Amino acid sequence: MRFVQAGRVTEGTVDWARFAQQMAAMARDLLAQDSVTATLERITASATELVEGCDAAGLLVVHGTQVETLAPTDPFVTDSDALQQQMGEGPCFDAARSSQGDRVFRIADLTAEHQRWPAYAPRAHLLGVGSMMGFLLFTDDEDLGALNLYSRKPGAFNPDSETAGWLLASHAAVAFSSARTHAQMEQAVATRHIIGEAMGILMGTHHLTEHESFDVLRRYSQENNVKLREVARRVCEQGSLS
Repeated sequence: MRFVQAGRVTEGTVDWARFAQQMAAMARDLLAQDSVTATLERITASATELVEGCDAAGLLVVHGTQVETLAPTDPFVTDSDALQQQMGEGPCFDAARSSQGDRVFRIADLTAEHQRWPAYAPRAHLLGVGSMMGFLLFTDDEDLGALNLYSRKPGAFNPDSETAGWLLASHAAVAFSSARTHAQMEQAVATRHIIGEAMGILMGTHHLTEHESFDVLRRYSQENNVKLREVARRVCEQGSLS
């Protein structure tokens, strides 16, 4: 997806050598974060620091027809995303659901977009949104997301802002993927540990073999539609499944 409005834009220049140094520092900082949440918060904060004209930023994730706002730097980011869900339309919503094209948008003046998004645009303007940019950040089997940048002024973003946003989004995608993979690995290790602990409790309490104790957990999980990790946690906390 690519819809760039040619309306009013401000002229600006970027010291790309300095920007490259800032991006390198940001990339190191992103990889140093200790959680997915911290990584996402650093991404959106970096957008307001590095992209000319950006007053606020956030990540919008679409789960089917529902949207979730992650790491917003200003409350009106969350309000804008909620409004797009309520209206079922809007640039961030469209970009996050798109799977074709360049998947970037730059809206120079939201007040000129009443025809494209007749329900969203006038209400977003009342929230204080003047201009917007967004970049598809990641996709997986079920969820789609976009990094969205906002300005309270019309004409705040120019082609240099868009280029800077693309570079930021590219680094952010790598950092986010790395952080998510690390979190999943940590969760897998923690899950294996708690299942092992629960198996040990069942083996000692009911004189079961390792295979039998795991089968008890598995069958309980399937029959009661409860995740295996939660079944194991219950055994560890209560000493049994009763």
